[in-house]
Formats: sequence, C-alpha cells, structure tokens
Amino acid sequence: DKVIPLFLPFCHECAQCKDSKTNICKKNRENTQAGVLADGTSRISCRGQQVYQFLGVSSFCQYTVVPDTSLAKIEPSAPLDKVCLLGCGVSTGYGAAVQTGKVEKDSTCAVFGLGVVGLAAVMGCKAVMAKRIIGVDINPEMFEKAKQFGATDCINPKDYDKPIQEVLVEMTNGGVDYALECVGSPSIMSAALESTREGCGTCVIAGWTETETMSIQILKKILMGRTLKGTYFGGWKSVKDVPKLVEKYMQKKLKLDEFITHNLSLGQINAAFELLRNGQSICTVISLEDS
Repeated sequence: DKVIPLFLPFCHECAQCKDSKTNICKKNRENTQAGVLADGTSRISCRGQQVYQFLGVSSFCQYTVVPDTSLAKIEPSAPLDKVCLLGCGVSTGYGAAVQTGKVEKDSTCAVFGLGVVGLAAVMGCKAVMAKRIIGVDINPEMFEKAKQFGATDCINPKDYDKPIQEVLVEMTNGGVDYALECVGSPSIMSAALESTREGCGTCVIAGWTETETMSIQILKKILMGRTLKGTYFGGWKSVKDVPKLVEKYMQKKLKLDEFITHNLSLGQINAAFELLRNGQSICTVISLEDS
C-alpha cells in the first residue's frame, strides 16, 4: 500500500477522536512525544544504540515501524514525492486557514511567515476566497512565490520604522479579520494578534515553540472581542483527513508541486537543512532510494 506516516495519530476510539471539535488523539501520545512506540522502545538502532523515533515516526530512514494509528493509506496513483508534503507543513498551514481559522469569503487576512506553512495558509485563504491576503516576511525573495499562492500584498517588517502590527492596522483601516502566525516566535504571535480587528478579529497560531511564553494585553487585545486560537496539524483528524487532502491534490484543487524547490538524496540531508536555514528552500524532498 502507499501510505503517509503521520506524527499525529487517529485511533477512532478515544473521546478526542470521537469529538468533532478536536483532532488531538490521546492514544500513546506521551510515548510518541518521547520518540518511542507503545511499549516504550524504538525499532531503530545504530551500532548497538537505540535511535529515538521522532514523534514515533522517523521518516528520514529507509525502513521504519510506526503505530497503525499514525498511518494514512492513500490512493495508489498518488505520487509519493509530492503528497509526502501532506504529512506535516502543507496540511498544517492550509488547515490553519480553512479548518481551524474558518477564514470567510471576502475577508482580509495577514499571514506571518512565508515558509511552507505560511504559503499553505495563503493558499487556504485564497481557497475560501478571502478578499485581501497580506503576506508578512523579512525575506523579500518569498514574495513572488506568495503571490503565486494567492497573496494580494507582501510587506517586509524591516521596511518600516514602526511595529508591523501598526502598519497592518493602518493598511486595513482597523485591522485584519484573520491573522495566521506561521513562524513560531512569541513576539510575532503577539504582533499577529494585535494586527486583528477589535471586536471580531481572529488570530490562529500555527508556528511551533515549546519553551517560550507569549505576552498579551488582556483588556485591550482579548476582552475587546478578539479570538486567539491554536492549531495542531491544521485541525485535521490525521488518518481520516489526509487521504481527502491527497484526493484534492489529485483533482488539482490543492497545490503541492509549487512548494518543492529542491530534490536531494538522503546522503545530502545536511545540505537540505542548510538550504532551509539560509532561506534558499521552501521544501526539499529527500529521496531514500540512494545515499
């Protein structure tokens, strides 16, 4: 079978999986977060030492064993070197807009960070026919790509002598309807929230950080009617929903090819990380067939 391994399980059985309001399956969650499977061990070793399986998956290897609850079977005709992107970043950003944020038609949106998650969020905003989609990034080389995905405007915070949230509020005559944070920086999370409209603005946090704290002015930014939401894997119920996203791609209703800037072998994986760190890559697909 063709499959996509997933860091977020879906067991069909727990209260979370049966609840339409959440996608956070609890089965074996603590173990997979620790990099092991249900019995507390990993199935991978090197020179006699255990290698931990990142989120219970470990996909940068040619063979792996994963929980059956973390595997989405997809249609056989789907190209694995494209739909592999649906295992994380593209699903997260796209879902942040259409699933968690529930961005509405003719709304005004701002997307903070134009990497793979941010570009997918832009794509999601366009899919629901948002009227204005403003991409925000300090790397202007991402702007042309963002416009290909649907951004109507792109701005660089370094071009202004005031906080970017103030710039956005002025640009949109009061703030955006939806702000999607796709960086993982608490200061940018705060800026995203502060860029939204008073009374009805929604900010969705898709960026990842485990240790840092976000600072919010409760009275001015929350009690005045704004909504702050987090999203994990874009709100999708992984095993159940990923095959549907694959179908959307096969029907040409979802972009994937356009995210891929490089194709490298497993032996070149360190070069792939350098491309990412230097802002030269959006997505690099790693081939496991040669090293």
